[in-house]
Amino acid sequence: MSKYPADDDVELPQAITRKRLLQLGLLTVPAAAALTAGVASSSGSASAGPQPVPDDLEPTPACHDGDAPTIAQTEGPYFKPNSPLRSDLVIPGAPGTLLTVSGYVFSRSCRPVDKALLDFWQADDAGAYDNSGYKWRGHQFTDATGRFSLSTIVPGLYPGRTRHIHVKVQAPNQRVLTTQLYFPNEPRNNTDSIFDRRLLMTVRTVPKGKEGTYDFILNFR
Repeated sequence: MSKYPADDDVELPQAITRKRLLQLGLLTVPAAAALTAGVASSSGSASAGPQPVPDDLEPTPACHDGDAPTIAQTEGPYFKPNSPLRSDLVIPGAPGTLLTVSGYVFSRSCRPVDKALLDFWQADDAGAYDNSGYKWRGHQFTDATGRFSLSTIVPGLYPGRTRHIHVKVQAPNQRVLTTQLYFPNEPRNNTDSIFDRRLLMTVRTVPKGKEGTYDFILNFR
């Protein structure tokens, strides 16, 4: 869990998922206890006893087979194959708010996926895509725990769309999932025709910019 406190504008659509509990080895702890322990830790509270679960956090069930896979979304017109192998897309001196996106890739049976391919592409701070080169584009692979981490900037807005990051995710020898990641509490989330809150990242402000998290569930066991 981040050492930084949550902002007033933080929305937690994927907070403390069953997959993250599996990754952290907390599934032997009752769900409510795991959630309240996380809340107490982040707030620095020294009080003993159970803490109330926030209204926006659903109780986390035990990890089980058959979890719903991450939904697919349109590729859009700006995808380019053969992006560079890199997890840091930041261009020194380029405008924009620094953003780190991290998380895990799991199968439907909650197993972490090693060497899953993640190919990211996005608009720059002004809402423009680089179609002649590979700025703000790159691919990487998960480690043995299924973890990935991307260093980039918060993408700008352009007409007709809310703020988003494109991504293709593929486990070895499996089908490609093409989807998009969204930012909470964006005004255009309400008017974007393809926005889906199931693809919202958990985002918080930190001293150097923003931190986002999201866990992908691929449709195989």
